Amino acid sequence: MGFLAGDGEMAARIIAHDWSESLGPLEDWPQSLKTTVGLLVRSPVPIVLLWGPDGIMIYNDAYSIFAGGRHPQLLGSKVREGWPEVADFNDNVMKVGLAGGTLSYKDQELTLHRTGKAERVWMNLDYSPVIDESGKPGGVIAIVVETSERVLAERRRIAEQGRQQPAQRESEAQLRELNADLERKVIERAQARGLTWQVTPDLMGALNSQGYFETSNPAWQSILGWSEAEVAAMSIFEMLHPDDVERTRAGFEMTQRGQPAIRFPNRYRCKDGSYRWISWVGVPEDGMVYCTGRDITEEKAAEAQLVLAQDALRQSQKMEAVGQLTGGIAHDFNNLLQGITGSLDRVMRRLAEGRINDLDRFLKAAIESANRAAALTHRLLAFSRRQTLDAKPTDVNRLIGGMEDLIRRTMGPEVNVEVIGAVSLWPIHVDGSQLENSLLNLCINARDAMPGGGNLTIETANKWIDDHAAKTHEVPAGQYVSLCVTDTGSGMTQEVIDRAFDPFFTTKPLGQGTGLGLSMIYGFVRQSGGQVRIYSEIGEGTTMCLYFPRYFGEAQKASATPSIDAVEPGAGEVVLIVDDEGTVRMLVAEVLAEADYKTLEAHDGPAALKILQSDARIDLLITDVGLPGGMNGRQVADAARVTRPDLKVIFITGFAENAVIGSGRLDRGMEILAKPFTMATLGNKVREMLET
Repeated sequence: MGFLAGDGEMAARIIAHDWSESLGPLEDWPQSLKTTVGLLVRSPVPIVLLWGPDGIMIYNDAYSIFAGGRHPQLLGSKVREGWPEVADFNDNVMKVGLAGGTLSYKDQELTLHRTGKAERVWMNLDYSPVIDESGKPGGVIAIVVETSERVLAERRRIAEQGRQQPAQRESEAQLRELNADLERKVIERAQARGLTWQVTPDLMGALNSQGYFETSNPAWQSILGWSEAEVAAMSIFEMLHPDDVERTRAGFEMTQRGQPAIRFPNRYRCKDGSYRWISWVGVPEDGMVYCTGRDITEEKAAEAQLVLAQDALRQSQKMEAVGQLTGGIAHDFNNLLQGITGSLDRVMRRLAEGRINDLDRFLKAAIESANRAAALTHRLLAFSRRQTLDAKPTDVNRLIGGMEDLIRRTMGPEVNVEVIGAVSLWPIHVDGSQLENSLLNLCINARDAMPGGGNLTIETANKWIDDHAAKTHEVPAGQYVSLCVTDTGSGMTQEVIDRAFDPFFTTKPLGQGTGLGLSMIYGFVRQSGGQVRIYSEIGEGTTMCLYFPRYFGEAQKASATPSIDAVEPGAGEVVLIVDDEGTVRMLVAEVLAEADYKTLEAHDGPAALKILQSDARIDLLITDVGLPGGMNGRQVADAARVTRPDLKVIFITGFAENAVIGSGRLDRGMEILAKPFTMATLGNKVREMLET
């Protein structure tokens, strides 16, 4: 064992000892325990480690000499059992140490049975907690220095002086005066504590193991209206708000196991029936929990008001953003609609004239305008963080590999592109198409920051974010996958970095940027449980890093992509189509009928539910999320699954509240298609769903 390297007696004994019934095999010990034991066995000072609630004893060579006849049986024993004659003393040591406190005694007198008979000894004792991997005390380390010889020698010297100096009655008088002074100080301190008990604005009391306050101070009546007798007659669970009972019960059980409660908030019922928030500190000792509670009701109310104010501010900012958005987006949409309607007008006129040649030119123009309109709506929904994510387990390296040629072509010959994919990269759970759009957006921004050319690096990595870094990144601590895009361009000032994710903010010339790109990326990443960070220096370049939580499972394997125009045929399966837009129902039914499916149609939720609750065969439900008639698409699907639990469902939607589909997550057997989509995409999604 590396941490026990050395030739001391105790290092060898610790290695040879059977720990299976106490701390488990040495190789499985936590690092904090290994490190502490490794230090103490190398120390010339007598040191003993008391690990865990039982205080399992591990000590060094110097302590083994102090232990005398109790060695080596003390190794691996519980401290209260190893030294039964001072069990109460050590019990207090464990309680204080495991609660995070320290103790120090000078010339402490104890009676020990080291040689089989009682002997009075004096020691200097210092106890400190040892913090384990959870951030809490896992044990107590004690430095034990016996001072018996010095104390006895000092006493002999004093006695010798007493015999030589009869100047003794005066010393005794001084001693009596000193004792009287100490007694007065004790009384004064007791009176001060009693006065504090009476006048403090905090709730105070001693809680027994049944959950009753055996004592309570006057603050209970001034804050909650309960007298001391009324407090003693009710358990704490009778006074709690119903929503706080289970959480408080769990906290109470922890104090019964010796763990203190620090800043534990819950709501206590006042005598008038109202509730007040109390923040508790509870320290267990000798079967009781000594409690102090501070009234934080006003603080909680202020927090709630702050949340409301922040929500109102965000809504105000969003409304202001919508106002800024209206003119520019309306202009863009009008241009796109002109391309669609103008092209279709040309197609209809030529068909009426019998001229069918060259129609594909106008149809392609219409489709291109429609696709650009779809991309714009996706940006808007991402900006508002209201787009529906079709999240799946994703291998980021594979996704980048599929885009690498596109990225290189987009960057042009003046930008050198390097892709560095981490080996054994963890999978993540995201919407792949949104991630592709985000990566392409970042690459285009990087290209624009290097007008004279430069280097673009796309790099992935596995990241452990600890508690300290989690506060900086504003995400929970844990395992993440990073996707970073680095350029050697002009860099960004701190002012630009601070505003980079604001909607409509752009440093590009008028007409060359909408200011929605980075806000769209930010909305998508945050909705996926991740975070975006910018690292930049003027003249040196910029790194944009996306952090996504690790997905604990296998990434989805790549599948062959069918032809965009081909629809795989069905086998006579029955599909129910629910949409309030007649044109959509017509188009979906048309493409499915051509692919050998049978279709049923409904224009709203109640009509769909009537069909679903009949005996009709239905293999798949296709429904819009937003429906008239009092039922949305998710409610229709959930109601259908009561009687048809295995029913496959495809949601088609142009916009959906996350709450409708469960915070962007769909139940098993459910998929979603965002409008607009090609009919081939729908047809192949139907085939895919029915085959799984």
